[in-house]
Amino acid sequence: MKIETAFSSLSGSLSVPGSKSHTIRACIFAALAEGVSHIRNPLASEDCLSCVSSIRELGAEVKMTSVKVTSVNSTSVNSTSAEPAPGVWTIRGAGSRLHLPENIVDVGNSGSVLYFLAPVAAVFDGYSVFTGDASIRTRPVMHMADALIQLGAECVPTRPGVNAPPLVIKGRMKPGRVVTSGTLSQYVSGIMIAASLMEGRTEIELTAPGETPYLKMTADWLRSLGTELSVDDENWRHITVTGPNRFPAFDRTIPSDWEGAAFPLLAALITDSVLEIENIDCSGSQGDAVIVDLLKCMGADLELDESAARLTVRGGNMARGELARGETSGPYRGRLRGISADCSSIPDAVPALATLACFCEGETLLTNIGVCRHKETDRIALMCRELSRLGAQISEGEDFLRIRGHDRRDPRFTLHGASVDCCRDHRVAMSLACAGLGIKNGSVSISDAECCNVSFPGFFETMESVEAKFSFFDEFDENGDNNG
Repeated sequence: MKIETAFSSLSGSLSVPGSKSHTIRACIFAALAEGVSHIRNPLASEDCLSCVSSIRELGAEVKMTSVKVTSVNSTSVNSTSAEPAPGVWTIRGAGSRLHLPENIVDVGNSGSVLYFLAPVAAVFDGYSVFTGDASIRTRPVMHMADALIQLGAECVPTRPGVNAPPLVIKGRMKPGRVVTSGTLSQYVSGIMIAASLMEGRTEIELTAPGETPYLKMTADWLRSLGTELSVDDENWRHITVTGPNRFPAFDRTIPSDWEGAAFPLLAALITDSVLEIENIDCSGSQGDAVIVDLLKCMGADLELDESAARLTVRGGNMARGELARGETSGPYRGRLRGISADCSSIPDAVPALATLACFCEGETLLTNIGVCRHKETDRIALMCRELSRLGAQISEGEDFLRIRGHDRRDPRFTLHGASVDCCRDHRVAMSLACAGLGIKNGSVSISDAECCNVSFPGFFETMESVEAKFSFFDEFDENGDNNG
């Protein structure tokens, strides 16, 4: 599906879907548990459905309600498809019956599922094979393989010289001590989960821990389900897990997704609009909530009402309009301005932050983001290239992005419309779509925009509900065949 954007003024309220990070963890721990677990408000995204498919290979049984979901727009895709509805997913865990995957595990587009479940498979005697879509088959795996090998597993990519799936794993892995960088957090979470299944103590030494809020999320889940786990300091350089743990069934509600909230926040700020985001997660369980503090540093007017679980965002020019009318009470919110930000703990927010920086005054420097080169795409290179097509002044380094924001006095720094390529990366697609809502000079055209369903099903419908303007088109290949 191809979309084109138009400059928009947004208003109203919306809700973002459940957290992908929590949903995937909930599904995995429910699969490990004895008995029947209930997961409420799960995110029915492509990545989470890949997780459901994968845990079935380990012996879990999953039941989901389904509804007919129509296309984004009646003028775009004319087909309908059955999709799991938000509500309750019921999972009968494999528990003591947990076993080696019965088939090749296809994780789809989900790096989380790959890195979480491959270590779990290494706990069993025998061979497992993990693969995924074209993007997954470019994701690095040797950092994980080296860690598993230290614990006694054998791991070999099927293609000589290619550091990516398909990956063959042979167990049985045993408790012990593993030293690894930990710059990518997902495989460390996978080792923590696997360690909880093995009898004995596993010590994990991280030389360069990154994305530590996600490690904390995994640790919180493990501890809440009875696993003995300790962390020696706030830097997460030493983690000890003692197993085996017999996981109990549970009933949990998935909180709304802070990663998803970044996009309506971005859209409101660059269109000078007022939006309310309902059902915000105020539990502190998601590290990406720190984006509120970053946006405030950039001059954003945000008001979080924890009692109502509501976040209100007001675009920068709205605040300037109040000042022009002589209203001087309250803090001066002023124009959006560039900042220097260490994004090591929130790498998934980088595409949204880089896009917002293009609409700020001054320079923004996003640092410690090298891990973004190993996500669904090389997000550093991709955001640099595609925002440049829109007229942004942006440059990249090995682990940073530098963005010079707009200057109202210099037309060279005015963004304009263009055709851009998201390379089927969901966070890049949503960031570029939001950028187009704030550009007055032309439209932004994005192909393969349906990839947003990886983490935010119904993204375009949700944004249209608050007056975002999109046009939708089928896409055809060179032979005229419908690929939409």
